[in-house]
Amino acid sequence: MKIATKMIHAGATPDPSTGAIMTPIYQTSTYVQEAPGKNKGFEYARSQNPTRKALEEAFAIIENGKFGLAFSSGVAATDAVIKLLEPGDEVICANDMYGGTYRLFTKVFEKFGIRFLYVDTTNAANVAAAVTNKTKLVWLETPTNPLMNITDIEAVAAITKPKNILLAVDNTFASPYLQNPLDLGADIVMHSVTKYLGGHSDVIQGALMMNSAELREKLYFIQKSCGAVPGPMDCFLVLRGIKTLHVRMKQHCENGKIIANWLRNHPKVAKVYWPGFEDSPGYAVAKKQMRDFGGMLSFTLKDDSMENATRVLSSTHLFSLAESLGGVESLINHPASMTHASIPREERLKNGLTDSLIRLSIGIEDAEDLIADLEKAIG
Repeated sequence: MKIATKMIHAGATPDPSTGAIMTPIYQTSTYVQEAPGKNKGFEYARSQNPTRKALEEAFAIIENGKFGLAFSSGVAATDAVIKLLEPGDEVICANDMYGGTYRLFTKVFEKFGIRFLYVDTTNAANVAAAVTNKTKLVWLETPTNPLMNITDIEAVAAITKPKNILLAVDNTFASPYLQNPLDLGADIVMHSVTKYLGGHSDVIQGALMMNSAELREKLYFIQKSCGAVPGPMDCFLVLRGIKTLHVRMKQHCENGKIIANWLRNHPKVAKVYWPGFEDSPGYAVAKKQMRDFGGMLSFTLKDDSMENATRVLSSTHLFSLAESLGGVESLINHPASMTHASIPREERLKNGLTDSLIRLSIGIEDAEDLIADLEKAIG
Protein backbone atom coordinates (compact mmCIF):
# COMPACT_ATOMS: atom_id res chain seq x y z
CA MET A 1 0.00 0.00 0.00
CA LYS A 2 1.36 3.43 -0.95
CA ILE A 3 2.08 5.88 1.84
CA ALA A 4 -0.76 8.34 1.11
CA THR A 5 -3.33 5.56 1.04
CA LYS A 6 -1.88 4.13 4.23
CA MET A 7 -2.19 7.44 6.10
CA ILE A 8 -5.83 7.90 5.13
CA HIS A 9 -7.04 4.36 5.80
CA ALA A 10 -4.82 3.25 8.72
CA GLY A 11 -6.97 1.96 11.58
CA ALA A 12 -10.17 3.17 9.91
CA THR A 13 -13.12 0.84 9.49
CA PRO A 14 -16.77 1.93 9.30
CA ASP A 15 -18.60 1.73 12.61
CA PRO A 16 -20.45 -1.63 12.53
CA SER A 17 -23.54 -0.31 14.31
CA THR A 18 -24.15 2.82 12.22
CA GLY A 19 -21.80 2.75 9.24
CA ALA A 20 -20.11 5.98 10.39
CA ILE A 21 -16.98 6.45 8.30
CA MET A 22 -15.13 8.12 11.17
CA THR A 23 -14.34 6.13 14.31
CA PRO A 24 -16.78 7.24 17.02
CA ILE A 25 -15.63 8.91 20.23
CA TYR A 26 -16.40 6.29 22.87
CA GLN A 27 -16.73 8.66 25.81
CA THR A 28 -17.15 6.05 28.52
CA SER A 29 -15.24 5.01 31.61
CA THR A 30 -16.48 1.42 31.84
CA TYR A 31 -18.28 -1.31 29.90
CA VAL A 32 -21.22 -3.53 30.87
CA GLN A 33 -20.30 -7.22 31.10
CA GLU A 34 -22.68 -10.06 30.23
CA ALA A 35 -21.34 -12.13 33.14
CA PRO A 36 -18.25 -11.98 35.36
CA GLY A 37 -15.26 -12.15 33.03
CA LYS A 38 -17.47 -12.24 29.92
CA ASN A 39 -17.28 -9.01 27.93
CA LYS A 40 -17.00 -7.70 24.39
CA GLY A 41 -13.27 -7.10 24.59
CA PHE A 42 -13.49 -4.03 26.78
CA GLU A 43 -13.61 -3.88 30.57
CA TYR A 44 -12.41 -0.51 31.84
CA ALA A 45 -11.34 2.53 29.84
CA ARG A 46 -7.86 2.82 31.35
CA SER A 47 -7.11 -0.62 29.91
CA GLN A 48 -9.03 -0.42 26.64
CA ASN A 49 -11.13 2.02 24.65
CA PRO A 50 -12.47 1.42 21.10
CA THR A 51 -11.37 4.85 19.87
CA ARG A 52 -7.89 4.34 21.30
CA LYS A 53 -7.76 0.81 19.88
CA ALA A 54 -8.38 2.15 16.37
CA LEU A 55 -5.67 4.75 16.85
CA GLU A 56 -3.16 2.23 18.17
CA GLU A 57 -3.80 0.08 15.11
CA ALA A 58 -3.19 3.15 12.96
CA PHE A 59 0.07 3.89 14.80
CA ALA A 60 1.37 0.42 13.99
CA ILE A 61 0.40 0.66 10.33
CA ILE A 62 1.95 4.07 9.63
CA GLU A 63 5.29 3.02 11.21
CA ASN A 64 5.34 -0.34 9.39
CA GLY A 65 5.07 -2.08 12.74
CA LYS A 66 2.87 -4.77 14.25
CA PHE A 67 1.82 -2.99 17.46
CA GLY A 68 1.09 0.53 18.64
CA LEU A 69 0.35 2.00 22.06
CA ALA A 70 -1.03 5.46 22.82
CA PHE A 71 -0.01 7.51 25.86
CA SER A 72 -1.11 10.78 27.41
CA SER A 73 2.05 12.57 26.16
CA GLY A 74 5.36 11.94 24.47
CA VAL A 75 7.10 12.12 27.84
CA ALA A 76 4.67 9.50 29.20
CA ALA A 77 5.59 7.21 26.30
CA THR A 78 9.30 7.73 27.02
CA ASP A 79 8.65 7.11 30.71
CA ALA A 80 7.09 3.73 29.86
CA VAL A 81 10.19 2.66 27.92
CA ILE A 82 12.54 3.50 30.79
CA LYS A 83 10.28 1.54 33.16
CA LEU A 84 11.36 -1.59 31.27
CA LEU A 85 14.72 -1.18 33.03
CA GLU A 86 15.99 -2.01 36.51
CA PRO A 87 18.37 -0.28 38.96
CA GLY A 88 21.93 -0.64 37.75
CA ASP A 89 21.02 -0.67 34.05
CA GLU A 90 22.68 1.80 31.69
CA VAL A 91 21.23 3.81 28.81
CA ILE A 92 23.26 5.38 26.01
CA CYS A 93 21.66 8.60 24.72
CA ALA A 94 22.36 11.31 22.18
CA ASN A 95 24.09 14.35 23.69
CA ASP A 96 21.67 16.60 21.78
CA MET A 97 18.11 15.83 22.76
CA TYR A 98 14.80 17.34 23.80
CA GLY A 99 15.08 19.03 27.18
CA GLY A 100 12.02 17.25 28.55
CA THR A 101 13.62 13.87 27.85
CA TYR A 102 16.86 14.97 29.51
CA ARG A 103 14.89 16.20 32.54
CA LEU A 104 13.01 12.89 32.80
CA PHE A 105 16.25 10.91 32.64
CA THR A 106 18.29 13.03 35.04
CA LYS A 107 15.72 14.28 37.54
CA VAL A 108 13.40 11.27 37.77
CA PHE A 109 15.12 8.04 36.78
CA GLU A 110 18.73 8.62 37.84
CA LYS A 111 17.65 8.55 41.50
CA PHE A 112 16.32 5.03 40.93
CA GLY A 113 19.77 3.80 39.99
CA ILE A 114 19.57 3.94 36.20
CA ARG A 115 22.65 5.47 34.58
CA PHE A 116 22.45 7.61 31.43
CA LEU A 117 25.54 8.14 29.25
CA TYR A 118 25.43 11.00 26.72
CA VAL A 119 27.52 10.59 23.58
CA ASP A 120 27.72 11.99 20.07
CA THR A 121 25.64 9.34 18.33
CA THR A 122 26.29 10.80 14.87
CA ASN A 123 29.38 8.56 14.97
CA ALA A 124 28.26 5.00 15.67
CA ALA A 125 31.73 4.21 16.99
CA ASN A 126 30.95 6.43 19.99
CA VAL A 127 27.95 4.26 20.77
CA ALA A 128 30.00 1.07 20.46
CA ALA A 129 32.69 2.49 22.76
CA ALA A 130 30.11 3.35 25.44
CA VAL A 131 28.53 -0.13 25.56
CA THR A 132 29.14 -2.16 28.71
CA ASN A 133 27.63 -5.34 30.08
CA LYS A 134 25.13 -3.09 31.90
CA THR A 135 23.87 -1.37 28.75
CA LYS A 136 20.22 -2.28 28.20
CA LEU A 137 18.95 0.54 25.98
CA VAL A 138 20.17 3.02 23.38
CA TRP A 139 17.93 6.09 23.02
CA LEU A 140 18.25 8.09 19.80
CA GLU A 141 16.77 11.23 18.31
CA THR A 142 17.30 11.75 14.61
CA PRO A 143 17.03 14.51 13.54
CA THR A 144 17.89 15.84 16.99
CA ASN A 145 16.18 18.67 18.81
CA PRO A 146 17.31 21.41 18.21
CA LEU A 147 20.62 21.04 16.33
CA MET A 148 19.25 18.72 13.62
CA ASN A 149 22.02 16.15 14.02
CA ILE A 150 21.55 12.89 12.12
CA THR A 151 22.34 9.41 13.44
CA ASP A 152 22.62 6.34 11.21
CA ILE A 153 19.94 4.09 12.70
CA GLU A 154 21.10 1.01 10.79
CA ALA A 155 24.68 1.48 11.98
CA VAL A 156 23.58 1.72 15.62
CA ALA A 157 21.23 -1.26 15.22
CA ALA A 158 24.20 -3.29 13.99
CA ILE A 159 25.79 -2.62 17.40
CA THR A 160 22.74 -3.22 19.57
CA LYS A 161 21.18 -6.28 17.90
CA PRO A 162 24.00 -8.79 18.53
CA LYS A 163 24.14 -7.74 22.18
CA ASN A 164 20.35 -7.84 22.75
CA ILE A 165 20.34 -4.16 23.66
CA LEU A 166 17.05 -2.38 22.98
CA LEU A 167 17.20 0.43 20.42
CA ALA A 168 14.55 3.14 20.76
CA VAL A 169 14.24 6.05 18.33
CA ASP A 170 12.38 9.29 18.95
CA ASN A 171 10.98 9.87 15.45
CA THR A 172 9.05 13.05 16.31
CA PHE A 173 10.99 15.48 14.09
CA ALA A 174 10.79 13.23 11.02
CA SER A 175 7.32 11.67 11.40
CA PRO A 176 6.46 8.30 9.80
CA TYR A 177 6.03 10.08 6.48
CA LEU A 178 9.76 10.79 6.28
CA GLN A 179 11.39 7.98 8.25
CA ASN A 180 10.53 4.51 9.59
CA PRO A 181 13.08 3.42 12.22
CA LEU A 182 11.58 -0.07 12.67
CA ASP A 183 12.54 -0.79 9.06
CA LEU A 184 16.10 0.28 9.91
CA GLY A 185 16.53 -2.02 12.91
CA ALA A 186 14.99 -0.12 15.83
CA ASP A 187 13.03 -2.08 18.43
CA ILE A 188 10.82 0.80 19.59
CA VAL A 189 9.74 4.03 17.90
CA MET A 190 8.49 6.91 20.04
CA HIS A 191 6.51 9.93 18.89
CA SER A 192 5.36 13.03 20.59
CA VAL A 193 2.03 12.75 18.79
CA THR A 194 1.35 16.32 19.88
CA LYS A 195 3.55 17.39 16.99
CA TYR A 196 3.25 16.21 13.37
CA LEU A 197 0.88 13.29 13.88
CA GLY A 198 -1.76 15.49 15.51
CA GLY A 199 -0.64 18.37 13.36
CA HIS A 200 -3.00 21.09 14.57
CA SER A 201 -1.67 22.14 18.01
CA ASP A 202 -4.84 20.95 19.72
CA VAL A 203 -3.88 17.71 21.46
CA ILE A 204 -1.21 16.32 23.83
CA GLN A 205 -0.34 12.68 23.20
CA GLY A 206 2.48 10.16 22.80
CA ALA A 207 2.94 6.85 21.00
CA LEU A 208 5.14 3.77 20.95
CA MET A 209 5.37 1.37 18.00
CA MET A 210 7.12 -1.99 17.93
CA ASN A 211 7.22 -5.40 16.21
CA SER A 212 7.88 -7.68 19.18
CA ALA A 213 4.77 -9.19 20.80
CA GLU A 214 6.73 -9.74 24.01
CA LEU A 215 7.83 -6.12 24.09
CA ARG A 216 4.28 -4.97 23.36
CA GLU A 217 2.93 -6.98 26.31
CA LYS A 218 5.51 -5.50 28.67
CA LEU A 219 4.77 -1.96 27.54
CA TYR A 220 1.01 -2.54 27.59
CA PHE A 221 1.31 -3.76 31.18
CA ILE A 222 3.11 -0.52 32.07
CA GLN A 223 0.53 1.55 30.14
CA LYS A 224 -2.35 -0.16 31.94
CA SER A 225 -0.72 -0.25 35.36
CA CYS A 226 0.61 3.31 35.43
CA GLY A 227 -2.38 4.78 33.64
CA ALA A 228 -0.84 7.48 31.43
CA VAL A 229 -3.43 6.99 28.70
CA PRO A 230 -5.09 9.53 26.40
CA GLY A 231 -8.81 10.23 26.40
CA PRO A 232 -11.05 9.21 23.49
CA MET A 233 -11.47 12.76 22.21
CA ASP A 234 -7.69 13.12 21.93
CA CYS A 235 -7.53 9.80 20.09
CA PHE A 236 -10.24 10.96 17.68
CA LEU A 237 -8.34 14.17 16.93
CA VAL A 238 -5.14 12.25 16.17
CA LEU A 239 -6.98 9.76 13.96
CA ARG A 240 -8.19 12.78 12.01
CA GLY A 241 -4.72 14.34 11.97
CA ILE A 242 -3.04 11.24 10.57
CA LYS A 243 -5.36 11.32 7.54
CA THR A 244 -3.68 14.51 6.29
CA LEU A 245 -0.13 13.79 7.48
CA HIS A 246 1.19 13.11 3.99
CA VAL A 247 -0.12 16.31 2.42
CA ARG A 248 0.96 18.41 5.39
CA MET A 249 4.46 16.94 5.44
CA LYS A 250 4.94 17.64 1.75
CA GLN A 251 4.26 21.33 2.39
CA HIS A 252 6.35 21.41 5.58
CA CYS A 253 9.27 19.98 3.60
CA GLU A 254 8.83 22.31 0.65
CA ASN A 255 8.62 25.39 2.88
CA GLY A 256 11.49 24.14 5.02
CA LYS A 257 13.78 23.88 2.01
CA ILE A 258 12.86 27.35 0.74
CA ILE A 259 13.35 29.03 4.11
CA ALA A 260 16.53 27.14 5.01
CA ASN A 261 18.16 28.28 1.77
CA TRP A 262 16.85 31.83 2.20
CA LEU A 263 18.25 32.05 5.72
CA ARG A 264 21.60 30.65 4.63
CA ASN A 265 21.96 33.47 2.12
CA HIS A 266 20.87 36.19 4.55
CA PRO A 267 23.76 38.57 5.38
CA LYS A 268 22.85 38.67 9.09
CA VAL A 269 22.57 34.91 9.59
CA ALA A 270 25.68 33.06 10.77
CA LYS A 271 24.66 29.40 10.54
CA VAL A 272 21.61 27.35 9.61
CA TYR A 273 21.12 23.86 11.03
CA TRP A 274 19.15 21.81 8.50
CA PRO A 275 20.06 18.33 7.23
CA GLY A 276 19.06 19.03 3.64
CA PHE A 277 22.19 21.03 2.76
CA GLU A 278 24.57 18.87 0.74
CA ASP A 279 27.48 20.05 2.89
CA SER A 280 25.64 19.30 6.15
CA PRO A 281 27.51 16.65 8.21
CA GLY A 282 24.42 14.45 8.31
CA TYR A 283 23.30 14.91 4.71
CA ALA A 284 24.40 11.53 3.32
CA VAL A 285 22.79 9.56 6.16
CA ALA A 286 19.64 11.70 6.10
CA LYS A 287 19.31 11.17 2.34
CA LYS A 288 19.70 7.42 2.86
CA GLN A 289 17.20 6.93 5.68
CA MET A 290 14.72 9.78 5.17
CA ARG A 291 12.40 10.55 2.25
CA ASP A 292 12.88 14.30 2.62
CA PHE A 293 14.47 16.68 5.10
CA GLY A 294 11.51 18.02 7.06
CA GLY A 295 10.27 21.39 8.22
CA MET A 296 12.42 21.87 11.33
CA LEU A 297 15.53 24.03 11.38
CA SER A 298 17.58 26.19 13.72
CA PHE A 299 19.84 29.16 13.09
CA THR A 300 22.15 31.67 14.72
CA LEU A 301 22.78 35.31 13.89
CA LYS A 302 26.12 36.94 13.17
CA ASP A 303 25.36 39.32 16.00
CA ASP A 304 24.85 36.44 18.38
CA SER A 305 24.03 38.52 21.43
CA MET A 306 21.10 37.44 23.55
CA GLU A 307 19.66 40.92 23.08
CA ASN A 308 19.60 40.56 19.30
CA ALA A 309 18.13 37.06 19.44
CA THR A 310 15.40 38.30 21.80
CA ARG A 311 14.60 41.13 19.41
CA VAL A 312 14.11 38.68 16.52
CA LEU A 313 12.11 36.23 18.64
CA SER A 314 9.78 39.02 19.73
CA SER A 315 9.35 40.66 16.33
CA THR A 316 7.66 38.04 14.16
CA HIS A 317 3.97 38.07 13.34
CA LEU A 318 3.22 34.86 11.42
CA PHE A 319 5.82 32.91 13.39
CA SER A 320 4.29 32.65 16.87
CA LEU A 321 6.71 32.59 19.80
CA ALA A 322 5.76 29.34 21.50
CA GLU A 323 6.97 25.91 22.55
CA SER A 324 6.05 22.80 20.54
CA LEU A 325 6.31 22.16 16.80
CA GLY A 326 4.76 20.27 13.92
CA GLY A 327 1.49 22.18 13.64
CA VAL A 328 0.12 23.72 10.48
CA GLU A 329 1.11 27.16 11.78
CA SER A 330 4.74 28.31 11.98
CA LEU A 331 6.40 28.67 15.39
CA ILE A 332 9.58 30.37 16.54
CA ASN A 333 11.28 29.12 19.68
CA HIS A 334 14.23 29.93 21.93
CA PRO A 335 15.55 26.53 23.09
CA ALA A 336 17.87 27.89 25.81
CA SER A 337 15.02 29.49 27.74
CA MET A 338 12.09 27.35 26.59
CA THR A 339 12.23 23.74 25.39
CA HIS A 340 15.77 23.06 26.67
CA ALA A 341 15.89 25.24 29.77
CA SER A 342 16.10 22.14 31.99
CA ILE A 343 19.53 21.27 30.54
CA PRO A 344 22.36 22.99 32.49
CA ARG A 345 23.88 25.85 30.50
CA GLU A 346 27.36 24.34 30.52
CA GLU A 347 25.98 21.12 29.04
CA ARG A 348 24.07 23.03 26.37
CA LEU A 349 27.09 25.08 25.39
CA LYS A 350 29.34 22.01 25.29
CA ASN A 351 27.01 20.42 22.75
CA GLY A 352 26.68 23.57 20.62
CA LEU A 353 23.32 24.81 21.87
CA THR A 354 24.12 28.48 22.37
CA ASP A 355 22.08 31.09 24.22
CA SER A 356 21.25 32.82 20.93
CA LEU A 357 20.12 29.75 18.94
CA ILE A 358 16.67 30.18 17.35
CA ARG A 359 14.53 27.19 16.33
CA LEU A 360 11.82 27.31 13.68
CA SER A 361 8.95 24.94 13.07
CA ILE A 362 8.01 25.77 9.50
CA GLY A 363 4.25 25.56 8.96
CA ILE A 364 2.27 25.15 5.76
CA GLU A 365 1.54 28.82 5.08
CA ASP A 366 2.74 30.49 1.89
CA ALA A 367 6.55 30.49 1.98
CA GLU A 368 6.76 34.05 0.63
CA ASP A 369 4.72 35.34 3.56
CA LEU A 370 6.92 33.45 6.03
CA ILE A 371 10.08 34.89 4.47
CA ALA A 372 8.65 38.41 4.61
CA ASP A 373 7.89 37.88 8.30
CA LEU A 374 11.44 36.70 9.04
CA GLU A 375 12.97 39.46 6.92
CA LYS A 376 11.16 42.10 8.93
CA ALA A 377 12.18 40.48 12.24
CA ILE A 378 15.85 39.94 11.37
CA GLY A 379 16.11 43.39 9.79
